[in-house]
Amino acid sequence: MLLLSIWNLIYMVFFTFSALMFTSSIYMFGNSFGVYFSWSIFSWGSSDIHMIFLFDWVSLLFLSFVLFISGSVFYYSGEYMEGELNMPRFIMLLASFVGSMGLLIFSPNLISILLGWDGLGLVSYCLVIYYQNYKSLNAGTLTVLSNRVGDVLILLAIVWMLNYGDWSFLCWLGNSDSLILVSLLVILASLTKSAQIPFSAWLPAAMAAPTPVSSLVHSSTLVTAGVYLVIRMGWVYDFWMNDLLMILSVLTMFMAGLGACFEFDLKKVIALSTLSQLGLMMYSLSLGLVNFAFFHLLMHALFKALLFMSAGCIIHGYKGWQDLRMMGNIMISLPFMSSCFVVSNLALAGMPFLAGFYSKDLILELSLMEELNFVSLFMLFVSTSLTVAYTFRLIYYVVQRDYVMSGSSNISDGWGLMMKSCIGLVLASIFFGALISWLIMEVVAVVLPYYLKNLTLMICILGAIMGMFMSKSGFNFSKNLFSPIVWFSGSMWFLPYMSSQPMSFIPLATGSNISFLGDMGWLELYGGQGVSSYISKISLSFQNLGLNSLKGFILLMWIMMIIMMFF
Repeated sequence: MLLLSIWNLIYMVFFTFSALMFTSSIYMFGNSFGVYFSWSIFSWGSSDIHMIFLFDWVSLLFLSFVLFISGSVFYYSGEYMEGELNMPRFIMLLASFVGSMGLLIFSPNLISILLGWDGLGLVSYCLVIYYQNYKSLNAGTLTVLSNRVGDVLILLAIVWMLNYGDWSFLCWLGNSDSLILVSLLVILASLTKSAQIPFSAWLPAAMAAPTPVSSLVHSSTLVTAGVYLVIRMGWVYDFWMNDLLMILSVLTMFMAGLGACFEFDLKKVIALSTLSQLGLMMYSLSLGLVNFAFFHLLMHALFKALLFMSAGCIIHGYKGWQDLRMMGNIMISLPFMSSCFVVSNLALAGMPFLAGFYSKDLILELSLMEELNFVSLFMLFVSTSLTVAYTFRLIYYVVQRDYVMSGSSNISDGWGLMMKSCIGLVLASIFFGALISWLIMEVVAVVLPYYLKNLTLMICILGAIMGMFMSKSGFNFSKNLFSPIVWFSGSMWFLPYMSSQPMSFIPLATGSNISFLGDMGWLELYGGQGVSSYISKISLSFQNLGLNSLKGFILLMWIMMIIMMFF
């Protein structure tokens, strides 16, 4: 009873602060103002080091969603992690994760952003290796090394901005032409955090973490940090980087959608769907649709958290089993969680009048009004069709199909903490799309020709038909003549192999050689420790000659001065 009251208290605290920030955000948006807090720490030359916090409608609204989802995840963990011996450590890691994200959200300064950015990377490593085995260790190592690339790029941007005497995003205003290199470094860093090609391999590998952690990571914290950082500097990058961002995001969407159609691990399918939606956000940013990318970021956080939590409840009922081929017919044993699972999947697919529809359909229709080449537009709509295909495939395997392992487990829809924690998220996934679009979005309607207006609907229907065909036909891809192509598509275009072996082995081996030759080599002989050892030997030699240490030291200094005079 005491433990239950603690989880209720945590949820109420998070929910109260979330509601307060949501109300403040809408008030700031309506009155067009924000609060800029700057605290000068010290000055160095012509540069001033400030700790800056920016409280505006964007940061408050995003943090309100983060706190709402985090409270639901904490409440959900009370039952999912029941019996965990290190529960205080788990709670502290989750709290550190949310705190690092809050620091990143409120900071328009690259130095303070680095604190939250690096904090997310460190805590995510601790959470991925929470279950201590070799698989978790490999996944955690891949995660932290991939994110470390982004940390290095942020450090390079900080060093370059030393030329301007300020590290705040506000110095970009009116000075964007001279800060193209910094913009390039920040965007490349965001690609690592948001797992765009070629840094996509770590996102499915991070599924080694507990399911509540995956729900928090994939909805509103770690993977959204890169997108949010680009949104924050969205008025800056109007140069050739847009084309590169568009190419990488479209390829990421297509790769993730294709891989999810051949994947049978439940959590990896959802992870690949996160990768696909992150690609859509980056694509909209490459078109300059900053507000719409932020809108989709908020909506995606809601239904993706619900999707992971409902999938975690299903996995919990199957005693940790995650293979789709061994699941089925949970609408009988878990009616409420199957409803949550279907609602979140349909919101992901862009079902009309759910949360994902208002943001996703808007981005697709606005992209038809831009001056784009046919290839990128074709890839965008094909990726959207693949999203609907693997969504309906997932619904068929988990909810509709007959249970192939009948009698092997005992799962029931008990009204516990996991069920209660999903109520707020399922309501938000249904109603918040319309609510946020009425409150903060300025576009009311997009006028297009008849065939273009219905193009998105036709693509989604085609994807649903393809997904049901892939599920019900029983087509064995492993015996197909095109099995090498299927293997290539289902393995994320071999990115996990390249990331975990040659791409990581070469820098690690180079670093080992540098350490062996440098720190443990000539620096060891001619550095401080080597010089100290050499002086000790000379002092011992002077003592053998009958001189004490002070006289020997003075004599050694005279010898060194004479040598320096000659050189």
